[in-house]
Amino acid sequence: MPESTSPADLVTFRDRFPTLPAVTHFASCSQGALSIDVRQRLADMQDDLMANPAPWGRWMELAEQLRNRMAARLGASPAQIALAPNASVAAYQVRANLPAFRQQPRAAIVSSGLEFPSIGHVWRAPEDGIPVRSVAAEQALDPAAWQQAIDDNTAMVSVPLAGYANGTRPPVRAIAEAAHAAGAKVFVDAYQGAGVVPCNVDELDCDFLVVGALKYLLGLPGIAFLYARDPSALESPALTGWFGRGNPFAFDAETVDYPNTAARFETGTVGVPSVYAALGGLDALDTVDETAGWRQLQRRAEHLTGELRAMGERVDRPTDPDLAGPQVALVEQDPDALAGWLLTERKISTAPRGSRLRVSLHYYSDDSDIDRLLSAVRDYRRHTGQRE
Repeated sequence: MPESTSPADLVTFRDRFPTLPAVTHFASCSQGALSIDVRQRLADMQDDLMANPAPWGRWMELAEQLRNRMAARLGASPAQIALAPNASVAAYQVRANLPAFRQQPRAAIVSSGLEFPSIGHVWRAPEDGIPVRSVAAEQALDPAAWQQAIDDNTAMVSVPLAGYANGTRPPVRAIAEAAHAAGAKVFVDAYQGAGVVPCNVDELDCDFLVVGALKYLLGLPGIAFLYARDPSALESPALTGWFGRGNPFAFDAETVDYPNTAARFETGTVGVPSVYAALGGLDALDTVDETAGWRQLQRRAEHLTGELRAMGERVDRPTDPDLAGPQVALVEQDPDALAGWLLTERKISTAPRGSRLRVSLHYYSDDSDIDRLLSAVRDYRRHTGQRE
């Protein structure tokens, strides 16, 4: 990864996304923009199939490359990374196999109102009596609120790197310190930040982390990554498949063995097109220094927030930039209507959720994108009679 990034480097990065001249992309919290790198990788997949109709050796090689590159990006070792079809399956492997849930008769999970629903569902679905205590979303930025929820009966604390609804970034390190002091494990959902927000498992001090490729990592749906600090500390998973064996190509249906690495949590065949696309996303991201890119993104997000508030818009975003993620969320009576108008009338892609219109920035977002959005919101207010 480059040691520094200048404004010129970020302009070059923007040039990697052929859709941006036609559509302003503020929907990375839903799906990252398509890059020339992903297009090339998907073309490579077709070439590989033309050269060898069943290129399993090549596919396994690329899957291992992806494991190694994600490990490097997260500050982990490849042995600590499992490939999963999605974040829900990755979270389930932790929920189903953490010994503390059976060893402690009153073991509990501490979550928050910032949790993405899919992860919250995984924590609550098993009918095993494990309670889930939730820190209110409006209190989730305060470490004291988490400390109050955590006690000696807490087995695991689940905290997002950034919230899905408005990008709020809780103080993960401080929360992890409180959790570990009580003997609890820490699970981080990094899906709404990793790729633009610096994300290192040692700095976060987490025991588990999950992230998928389709959002800020600029890949496609169909693949996610589970980090486990100590994979052997979890029980052997019952949800398994041939990729979870010590040697997947042994093809022994009667022997269920598990490697000592995080690959023990893998199941069936990996989504091959998603592997190619994820590598393309990393190819693009590796051209930008993460720290410098994040700082510039933060400056633009703060500028956008200030301009929207000056226009009289209600913006749901922490005032402390250190607690704010790559999103700027407009509180809107009908966010779907605004999103539809922006896309149809101004070719601006956003992501409505609930009562929020999520405007998510990436390294490829520039000042002209922000000016275009501000102008479009003014026009929409006039068009709908909400403002003169």
